[in-house]
Amino acid sequence: MANFAAVLLAGGGARRMGGVDKVMLPVAGRTLLDRTLDAVAGADPVVVVGPERPTATPVRWTAEKPSGGGPLAAVEAGLRLIDDADGLVAILAADHPHLTQGTLARLRAALRDDPGAGGAVLSEPGGRAQWLVGLWRLRSLREAMPAEVGNRPVRTLFAPVEPLRIDATTAEVSDVDTPRDLHRARTPER
Repeated sequence: MANFAAVLLAGGGARRMGGVDKVMLPVAGRTLLDRTLDAVAGADPVVVVGPERPTATPVRWTAEKPSGGGPLAAVEAGLRLIDDADGLVAILAADHPHLTQGTLARLRAALRDDPGAGGAVLSEPGGRAQWLVGLWRLRSLREAMPAEVGNRPVRTLFAPVEPLRIDATTAEVSDVDTPRDLHRARTPER
């Protein structure tokens, strides 16, 4: 299957974390941002939407306008830096510590097996889509992008594309929104 691009969302105020720069918090010796970059190894380009920070791999940086416009505005800003009209793009929040290259490989395999699908997202237990752990056909996203993106939920864009829902196999859909989430991410499973 063709290469893919990646847009990582690394902004936000992390209010439930006391305003820390949560994507720079370490889990198993790597920042959350670098762990997400590891999951999209081989993507080209890799666009990170948020304030510039040090990363282990080179990326292209951008920000939503206006700042603080929310995750849909961040997705739209990231997509503006991707030239490919017909390729695939991973769109991921940068606070999912357990994503792997295998996660993206499963999403790519699902799209390869269903050429008519506009995207594939991980599904939490119970079937709830994790919108910010997905691989999408760029053409589908560009056709579905609403004219107004500021402070609108990402499902406004993603739900109408009717992505395939791929069951998460481990803690892949877990994210770090609270200190408790961070503690769980740092605690090895027994």
